[in-house]
Amino acid sequence: MIEPALTDDALLADIAAARRQHDRFHLWWLGQSGFLLHWRDRFALLDPYLSDSLTRKYAATDKPHVRMTRLVIAPERLGFIDVVSSSHHHTDHLDAETLKPLAGANAGLVMVCPEANRAIVRDRSSLPDARILGLDAAGPAGSVPCAAEVGPFRFEAVPAAHEALDTDMAGHHIYLGFVVRFGPWSLYHSGDTVRFPRMAEGLRPSAVDVAILPINGRAPERRVAGNLSGPEAAQLAHDIGAGCVIPCHHEMFEFNTAPPDAFETECVRLGQPFRTLRAGKRWTSPAR
Repeated sequence: MIEPALTDDALLADIAAARRQHDRFHLWWLGQSGFLLHWRDRFALLDPYLSDSLTRKYAATDKPHVRMTRLVIAPERLGFIDVVSSSHHHTDHLDAETLKPLAGANAGLVMVCPEANRAIVRDRSSLPDARILGLDAAGPAGSVPCAAEVGPFRFEAVPAAHEALDTDMAGHHIYLGFVVRFGPWSLYHSGDTVRFPRMAEGLRPSAVDVAILPINGRAPERRVAGNLSGPEAAQLAHDIGAGCVIPCHHEMFEFNTAPPDAFETECVRLGQPFRTLRAGKRWTSPAR
């Protein structure tokens, strides 16, 4: 079992220390694709998975989800969250055992998600529709907003292709990434995605300071939907001009992971700034 850099009380102490720094923002990797974002004493959670629900669900199947990294913190201990995003409906990005305790610990919590997944989000979070902000990326004209603001955070929906750019019956994207803007900063959290035509061209104008990208690749023989590989993530970050790229979607489940070595090697080759985190570890931006 991989031990996180910080857990429980130590993680909360690190978060408390970061709250005193108002000229920069902070990110903590919470495992899989989950990140905690702090900016000027406001907090967003991106795709959190903070339970063992999948390990229990698949324990007696031919696709066991054996956890590799110890849980960093119980969701109910994060009682200071303003907004949670979910890029899509897969449980490691939309987990009832994470979301319901978070909703209980945070009065007024808001969720941002694909409009296509609204009913699933409502069921797994128990939040009322008024606190679920469904977005779409270039969907039917005027039907669903492409952006939403919660406190200082502006979430802008961009397409994601978890193998393909799938849509529901109404034409709304099932998988999204989000460009999150706050103060002078912009962050891109891709969710689960492979590269698709004109993806980099669409993201480059966002002037992304930090890109968070999966690196576990594709494994059709294990019935795993596709993501960027490490080298592909490095290349995409380089092509969109990301100030820094942080890898994710690894070191959570034994059947669906990849070491970051190839990602790091390609970043070095391309001259692309990167930072590989341990779960529970903080990344802090430069002052601006």
